[in-house]
Amino acid sequence: MTRHDESGVVVIHDDIPRRIPLVSEMTLADFPAELGLFPLDEALLLPQGRLPLNVFEPRYIALVEDALASNRLIGMIQPRLLNGMDDTPLDDEADDPGMDDGYSHTPPLYNIGCVGRITAMTERADGTYAITLTGIARFRLLRETGLRRGYRVARVDTSSFVSDLTDVEDDIPFDREGLLNALHDFCEAQGVSTQWDALHQMDDAALLVTLPMICPFGTAPRQKMLEAPTPADRARILRDLLEGSGQEPDEGASPA
Repeated sequence: MTRHDESGVVVIHDDIPRRIPLVSEMTLADFPAELGLFPLDEALLLPQGRLPLNVFEPRYIALVEDALASNRLIGMIQPRLLNGMDDTPLDDEADDPGMDDGYSHTPPLYNIGCVGRITAMTERADGTYAITLTGIARFRLLRETGLRRGYRVARVDTSSFVSDLTDVEDDIPFDREGLLNALHDFCEAQGVSTQWDALHQMDDAALLVTLPMICPFGTAPRQKMLEAPTPADRARILRDLLEGSGQEPDEGASPA
């Protein structure tokens, strides 16, 4: 494309196509059939949400490198708790809860996860990464296809969750005041703090993404919120959890 200025013709290269679409413009056709998986216990990523991650294990460093070299997509998914187990992490030695130790075993996974796109990345001097994943759409895990450079890879399907890619709902039918009151009572009972001004300023859609991701619940409750069919259903599940939870919050966790 050419543009003219006072001194003549200037060539402007503003028609160079993007290799990957904008997050807001992604469609089902932009999701690969296979995804590298990042299994992490008690880590909830929802569509439209942002999840910061500290990546230090070699296999997950490899996952981040491979994602950066292609479509920047990673499949966040939780390990499934074994029968008879509570929310104790599957790996007693891992620094991050729920990450399987070494390469000795692969814990079973839930069937539903969320595709995240790397939208921020810092590489440290020691070669580890601090990244932020932005949730795009949920996926159904069809089957695992093995390991690639140490991390797990699976065939996935996002077609059941096409609504995650549509415009955010403007009018979500839920009791906002009741939910915030339940959160206030929960925080007082658990002795945790939150940034109330920031929460009150959020619109409904942002609130129903942020609160489920930051509230200190265990693996199964987080999975239940992830699998909720609609934001209104997620709000109902979250309020039930806040009003009925007797569990202690995770150490160091607070809705902030």
